[in-house]
Amino acid sequence: AVNKAEEPQNPPQLGHLAIIKPLVYLTLRLSLPDALIRLPSGSRLCTRRSSGAAAPGSGATIFALSSGQGRCGIAVIRTSGPSSGHALQILTAARDLPPARHASLRLLSDPRSGEPLDRALVLWFPGPRSFTGEDCVEFHVHGGPAVVSGVLQALGSVPGLRPAEAGEFTRRAFANGKLNLTEVEGLADLIHAETEAQRRQALRQLDGELGHLCRGWAETLTKALAHVEAYIDFGEDDNLEEGVLEQADIEVRALEVALGAHLRDARRGQRLRSGAHVVVTGPPNAGKSSLVNLLSRKPVSIVSPEPGTTRDVLETPVDLAGFPVLLSDTAGLREGVGPVEQEGVRRARESCNFLATVVASVGAQSPSDSSQRLLLVLNKSDLLSPEGPGPRPDLPPHLLLSCLTGEGLDGLLEALRKELAAVCGDPSTGSPLLTRARHQHHLQGCLDALSHYKPSKDLALAAEALRVARGHLTRLTGGGGTEEILDIIFRDFCVGK
Repeated sequence: AVNKAEEPQNPPQLGHLAIIKPLVYLTLRLSLPDALIRLPSGSRLCTRRSSGAAAPGSGATIFALSSGQGRCGIAVIRTSGPSSGHALQILTAARDLPPARHASLRLLSDPRSGEPLDRALVLWFPGPRSFTGEDCVEFHVHGGPAVVSGVLQALGSVPGLRPAEAGEFTRRAFANGKLNLTEVEGLADLIHAETEAQRRQALRQLDGELGHLCRGWAETLTKALAHVEAYIDFGEDDNLEEGVLEQADIEVRALEVALGAHLRDARRGQRLRSGAHVVVTGPPNAGKSSLVNLLSRKPVSIVSPEPGTTRDVLETPVDLAGFPVLLSDTAGLREGVGPVEQEGVRRARESCNFLATVVASVGAQSPSDSSQRLLLVLNKSDLLSPEGPGPRPDLPPHLLLSCLTGEGLDGLLEALRKELAAVCGDPSTGSPLLTRARHQHHLQGCLDALSHYKPSKDLALAAEALRVARGHLTRLTGGGGTEEILDIIFRDFCVGK
């Protein structure tokens, strides 16, 4: 799985919920970087120039199973490297290679014994028009374990072939200029995407949106640097157009504004990859577990009319309105219980404030305040009499919900979607998100370097500031990256990708 340890998870903050019988408060708190639901009482319930980075063992031909493990209808085995065509000819006992990029039905045989292995579709991709930029072959075989194992062993017996390492196909694509580093990261995110929002964001990054943006910024700096250095070399000869430095200064200052806007995204892209934290809390028997089961669509928590059923924090990852969420059920907040339940209460209170504080902040908060995003939900609406009084008129804006009947759930999910989009970003609109701490680091480094760009004081130092800033943008997309960084990125791919 893609490394998710880049973003430290701060504990969410929870609190007490006051009860207005027969209604129960449920509060969603989406604080950065976490989200929080609170529920209180008593509910029932690509071709480019080479990057210059050499792939490990790039002279060898590699092979691996690219589709998933286990029995399946079709399994895909692929090779990449100079001996791919030779391996195809050996396994198919053919003199000539099949037409490029056309599926051909061939009988595969073991080159050592001549025993038939399978009748398969084979595809021949001569480089550089292939995923890796090298000669590649794909074998689409029947997905039984014996067939897959037999074809892999047959490939291993061909001289010059060896099993691929994790992520080696993609690393060769990067080394041969077929993908830049942000596109590689997008591919990794797409493989591991579990929600619609994650898929959309990963696909945008794989399509090169972030890379194109960074290259445009780098071109702006290159142009400004050329103008500054030309002024240093030829300014005294009056051979330059007027306003060269002024134009460069305007473009650099505009770039500073754009960088600052992206860095103020509150790590939304990283949160979209790792998920928001939504915590359900409140008094005992408030229907917290029922709500968790309702949102996760599976029996995560035990539901019982007995108070104190949940005595610890139970967590489950869910797809909530298309966004990745870690949903937590907590112990009911009360006094005078045993030591086990009290420990659960203590852990719940580590993540919350008291209800009075929560409700007061809901009423007082500004809609534009991104550090405290709260939804107030009144549960057990099924117990309200149609003719009786409704909720108290002095309550802040709220939603009505019945965990028993499901009435109000659609409204809650839509409200959650809007709040999560604000916290995680909406990958279907706007500029591409920064999905990794590495992106933040290089953009911040670029912005810091531009703060030293002061051509009115010293042109030589101003030129050096532009060079340093441009270097950060280049490294963000993979130019001049160190081997250590590349190793970290590519090791998170599965073998065969």
